[in-house]
Amino acid sequence: MKWSDGESYIEIDTPLAFNFAQCLVFLGRSEQENLHRINDGYLYKLLKFDEEFVLCKIGCKPNSIHIDFPLTSPSKDTREKIAVYLWEWFDLHRNLSPFYEMAQKDTILQPLAQKYDGLRMIGMPDLFEALVWAVIGQQINLTFAYTLKRRFVEHFGERQTFERETYWLFPTYEKIAAISVDTLRQLQFTARKSEYIIGIAKLMAGGELTKESLLQKEDYLHTKRTLMAIRGIGAWTADYVMMKSLHCPTAFPIADVGLHNALKIQLGQERKPTIEEITQIATHWKGWQAYATFYLWRSLYD
Repeated sequence: MKWSDGESYIEIDTPLAFNFAQCLVFLGRSEQENLHRINDGYLYKLLKFDEEFVLCKIGCKPNSIHIDFPLTSPSKDTREKIAVYLWEWFDLHRNLSPFYEMAQKDTILQPLAQKYDGLRMIGMPDLFEALVWAVIGQQINLTFAYTLKRRFVEHFGERQTFERETYWLFPTYEKIAAISVDTLRQLQFTARKSEYIIGIAKLMAGGELTKESLLQKEDYLHTKRTLMAIRGIGAWTADYVMMKSLHCPTAFPIADVGLHNALKIQLGQERKPTIEEITQIATHWKGWQAYATFYLWRSLYD
């Protein structure tokens, strides 16, 4: 990671294959999103490190991301942590050349790779956020999933206000570990999802589940099995979390409804492809299943 510290701002060097505008399209896909805000081409994101709240105003320059701090001036240590967070959030360490080379030979991905050139996997550096969002999204439509997430964040998350706009932080696992199932039920969470989310929070609060330990697993299957041993985490949830928070390029949520809909459209079919058909299609995507899925998701927002 290469970045420069201007004290009142920071700049992060970006790879050649980086398209900030395309990333904003994906980040702006729901009007109910409350963990970031897009305004006049800038991305606003509230972060917190060691009790220090920082509002980031993120814009793009040629070959770099420029970050201003309109709320407070963060410490030097915090500025470095912000750079690390954003580097991970936009998956900037990834060399996408092999992905684009593969996509050029794939009839489904070729037009998408050309159209969304420079789009990066928008991740979730916070493992707890990724797990909770995946559990919330199980077996419900995306609109209602965003409604539940909004309630969850605004009920349990911390906030800061700037120029009459409110910016939110995702709730901490420590806070959620201490609440009851009934508290979540009042927000229209099912009893089972409430139990799953609180159970995950308790595992993380007790140190039994950490991002660091998952990243140290031997391989994709070992990590997936570890996640699936947790109550409430099935194959789809595990792959989603590995894709979005652990940056595993081979993670492949093959049962994902959005993936099925995108493939149906790209293939020009009247029906969704079967799992067997998707498995066959994805043989060309080896090593890049996560990015192939992400680009197909992006195609749904045109």
